[in-house]
Amino acid sequence: MLRLSLPGASGQGAHPQRALLGVTALLFASATALTITWCVSMAAMGGMPMPGDWTLSMAWMRMPGQTWPDATMRFLGMWVVMMVAMMLPSLLPMLWRYRIALSRVCAACPARLTALAGVAYFAVWTAVGLAVYPLGMTLAATEMQQSALARAVPILTAAVVAAAGAFQFSRWKSHHLACCRASPACGPVSADVVSAWRLGLRAGQDCVACCANLTSILLIGGVMDLRAMAVVTTAITLERLAPNGERVARAVGVVMVVAGLFLAARAAGLG
Repeated sequence: MLRLSLPGASGQGAHPQRALLGVTALLFASATALTITWCVSMAAMGGMPMPGDWTLSMAWMRMPGQTWPDATMRFLGMWVVMMVAMMLPSLLPMLWRYRIALSRVCAACPARLTALAGVAYFAVWTAVGLAVYPLGMTLAATEMQQSALARAVPILTAAVVAAAGAFQFSRWKSHHLACCRASPACGPVSADVVSAWRLGLRAGQDCVACCANLTSILLIGGVMDLRAMAVVTTAITLERLAPNGERVARAVGVVMVVAGLFLAARAAGLG
């Protein structure tokens, strides 16, 4: 059973910590509800049937009358809200510990600086979304024009899933997972805006590096697919918060490799 231990949950300083928990829960619930609404709306619109018996997500396509800047901002809005819903559970312990550390050196600024660190963290994910959209849009356009590439997408998807699973066993993954699981606020902290921003940026960069392979599955499997998001969110949260995160990460890797082989067999008509 996964047990999340949050220091300072009782006793002195409990009220501010409960406030942080309440605000985070409200933000998570709102982002999740909005993400589900968008996903349902996207599913109702359907997708474009492609050679190879798969469907191209409408997330990579412009709506009628939209300009490219409008489409980019629409995607970015969905992306940021989706990232809040997916990443906030695994980010909360870091914000919690940072809030406690700040309260020891500055009684008046913990809430503001904790919020700033969270904004910086999601600013990193916003930058990722800005990079991802033109790549996804270009790939989608190419797939619509090149039927040979479109037919190869199912087997390419299987290869990405299997490779992402193998990545779970890499030193890169182990290093960045350790960084994400460590408490950046366990030592002395500086109660200033620049330090809070840098802490959030560093946490965001480690997070992006740690779950790049899991994010790739989300992108290739359907960026607004609720099932894909639920699976990826669960995997990220477990490997960050479970007592033995590296063992969990490896177990997730095994499941992903098996899933990739299954998808490859199905794409080859063997299943």
